[in-house]
Amino acid sequence: MTHTHDTMSIGTVDSGHSTFTCGDTSYRLAAGSLVMVPAHCAHACNPDSDAAWSYQMLHLDAQWVRALLAEHDGDAALPDHAAVSHALPAYQRFCELNDLLFSDAAPADKESALILYVGSRSWLGLPLAAPPPPLVPHRFQHIMAALHESGNHDISLAALADMAGMSRYQFIRAFRAATGMTPHAYQLDLRILHARQLLRRGQSLSRIAQDLGFADQSHFQRAFKQRVAATPGLYQRSSG
Repeated sequence: MTHTHDTMSIGTVDSGHSTFTCGDTSYRLAAGSLVMVPAHCAHACNPDSDAAWSYQMLHLDAQWVRALLAEHDGDAALPDHAAVSHALPAYQRFCELNDLLFSDAAPADKESALILYVGSRSWLGLPLAAPPPPLVPHRFQHIMAALHESGNHDISLAALADMAGMSRYQFIRAFRAATGMTPHAYQLDLRILHARQLLRRGQSLSRIAQDLGFADQSHFQRAFKQRVAATPGLYQRSSG
């Protein structure tokens, strides 16, 4: 049945076949196909009858997507026609993003992943862009100093990108190229390093979780174990 969405929609086929129709054009979809449908674009997707059919969908606010793309391309415009890709890398990148979005990863990690995905435009079947320009040395030094001086409070991605004079998409890529981590992962790493110092001094786990800005003690324990391969309690006992 022909219908529209008030969001920009991206979908992939995991198994089965279907016929996707947009305007006067029809596409044959199979496992690994990726489709982008602009907001308010009339379309229909009809799976083969009497056959298994599985797919994934992601709905994004079109204004948010347009604003994100405009951060590093002021003339950016969203496509006004549906796009279909059968490129396996495009399908794989979508699946990786969806896996992360529906995991228990931190909201900041999900935000970074979504910004990287949308900014790359791989939802149009495009290959990944060339490596980003490096961070200007004096700006990078200023950012690193701010991160190390920020104490236990994260600096927002938007604020860091502004300090770098880059869009959020460009900054995440440039920062990761320079440090091997996303800005959020780097800041979390700094907090875990501080936590290790406090644990060696005998401070309680609940106090550390509160002082370092973790949502709760459980959040602190998960983040600590992911990076140290030991629970905070075990680390403290072995350090003592």
